[in-house]
Amino acid sequence: MKLDRKVVIVTGAAAGIGEASARLFAREGAHLVLVDIDAERLGCLALELEASGTQVLEIACDVADGAQCARVVDLTIAQFGKIDVLFNNAGIVLNGSLAECTEDEWQRTIDVNLKSMYLLCRSAIPVMQRRGSGCIINMSSIAGTNGVSNRGAYSVSKAGVIGLTKSVAVDFVKDGIRANCICPATVDTPSLRQRIAGSEDPEAALRAFIARQPMGRMGRAEEIAALALYLASDDSRFMTGQAIIVDGGMKL
Repeated sequence: MKLDRKVVIVTGAAAGIGEASARLFAREGAHLVLVDIDAERLGCLALELEASGTQVLEIACDVADGAQCARVVDLTIAQFGKIDVLFNNAGIVLNGSLAECTEDEWQRTIDVNLKSMYLLCRSAIPVMQRRGSGCIINMSSIAGTNGVSNRGAYSVSKAGVIGLTKSVAVDFVKDGIRANCICPATVDTPSLRQRIAGSEDPEAALRAFIARQPMGRMGRAEEIAALALYLASDDSRFMTGQAIIVDGGMKL
């Protein structure tokens, strides 16, 4: 039980990597705070995990809103009294280069993918400081390490996540707080399948997404969740400030 009685906040928990991580963390003994803007799907997941014996707090939340993020931390402390792990996983992907990106699209991408992590870290870090320990995991992307075509605002936001992670790591290492981020390539999630279905040629879009990885397939949400578990557990207690690439060979 690598997360036995650890209190773990997971944003974007209702689907994809967040859902896979929540299920894995539950099996490893965590008490879960599940956060997502999709209240219906979040409620279904929470009920399922509670039925298996996991202690769950579900919070419908727009992570781009500072007051709602502060409420997540307050409710977590009220129910569990501590925060061991903050997994900032929520994110959105909008297509287009920076030349095609509207100001509204730019702002929403930065708010959800980057500002949300600042907001939650700002509220959670003082709680972790008081206990002298804590772990923060941020979801970046291979797009944040070297850019991806037709993903202008997204690439910028995910590069910012890497910078945020390293800043938190260096500022709070003496407080016993670790911060690392995950940089996946293409992962097969409901969000990706929805974008593929909405493209002009879904079959061609799927082939293109698969072809980006030299391994000849997309990643699975459960594979990314396994890395998140490693970072959340004491197995990685000597690691901080790292951007870990898991890309099927995309950067080779």
